[in-house]
Amino acid sequence: MFLGRARKRLSVMASTQLSPPRTRASARSWAAVLTLAAATFAVVTSEMLPVGLLPSLARDLHVSAGTAGLTVTLPGLVAAAAAPLLPVVARRADRRTVLCALLLLLAAADLLTAYAPAFPVLLAARLLVGVCIGGVWAVAAGLGVRLLPGPSAGRATAVVFSGIAVASVLGVPAGTLLGSVAGWRWAFAAMAGCAFAVAGTLAAVLPPLPAERPVRLGAFPGLLRRPPVRRALAAVALLVTGHFTAYTYVRPVLQRAPGTGATLVSALLLGYGLAGVAGNFVGGALAARDPRRALRLLAAVLGGVVLLLVPASGSPVLAGVLLMAWGLAYGGVSVTSQNGLSAAAPHAPEAASALFAGVFNTAIALGALTGGRLADGPGPTAVLAVGAALALLAALVTGRRE
Repeated sequence: MFLGRARKRLSVMASTQLSPPRTRASARSWAAVLTLAAATFAVVTSEMLPVGLLPSLARDLHVSAGTAGLTVTLPGLVAAAAAPLLPVVARRADRRTVLCALLLLLAAADLLTAYAPAFPVLLAARLLVGVCIGGVWAVAAGLGVRLLPGPSAGRATAVVFSGIAVASVLGVPAGTLLGSVAGWRWAFAAMAGCAFAVAGTLAAVLPPLPAERPVRLGAFPGLLRRPPVRRALAAVALLVTGHFTAYTYVRPVLQRAPGTGATLVSALLLGYGLAGVAGNFVGGALAARDPRRALRLLAAVLGGVVLLLVPASGSPVLAGVLLMAWGLAYGGVSVTSQNGLSAAAPHAPEAASALFAGVFNTAIALGALTGGRLADGPGPTAVLAVGAALALLAALVTGRRE
């Protein structure tokens, strides 16, 4: 009996002594995950910042608004190419070192943008931003599961991707506001400071993250031969193209309703962004159970909501409700797709993330281009109809088994 009590006391003491280190390790891991979210926030804010600054930027650099739009288009295209190539180039380099280097490059690119004396110099800086977007996304997307494996992996991935949603809701509007008050150059200078601070935090908080499996170019054809990977990437391509086909030109649709001015439309779009932040975590929770089913549900909801906006666009209240549902559905797409690809290619997580980032950024550019052609031709109704059709087709592709 005495020995039994002694063993029990020793067991309690051992568990008490072991708990604090485990707690501290968990806290450090979550701090590292939050820092990765700050990295995605920095690159996406830098990518989208010109959207709110195009008029003043075009005027100061003596180019047309359409030409100034290249500051958004080119980084996306470069990111699509950089995402699969950068892990190949990085090979065995520690991923903490790679991310710190990319954030320092982003800081330099934003600073060069702020001081650009002419439009060609600014475009060169924006091309560097594209390299950073593709690289950070490809490397950071799969690190959540390494920092917090097991039951917390889904939540960790959702937190990493929350930086994208927060960039849309807070980063870009804040940069636009600073640009309107102090000038567009100060907005980019502020982003340079933000990127530099994130680089320092990454160096301090992230643990060493050596490459688990060096990515080779030959890994990508091998992944594409796997039916689950092909199906997931096809669904992402259709869904993201459909989303950006419709969303890039949603403002004119909302303004068709009587009494809907610029202030109300901005408030509706802010609500959409906040719903997107919530959707990111809802999508992460759904994806933790069944990422394939979660992506199919999100695609079906998004397609249905966009289609309903065609008859509902004349009512500000109904359009606002549908826009919130749209934001909630799309907010979960990134994290759900990433979890689905990780499950489809557990032996090559970084290569799968690189393919995902490349397809995603290509779809953004294709969606904006498709929406523009439709908006200039058949009009806003066709923009919504085509966007909805592509999203619903993504739901069908996700549900189909090869």
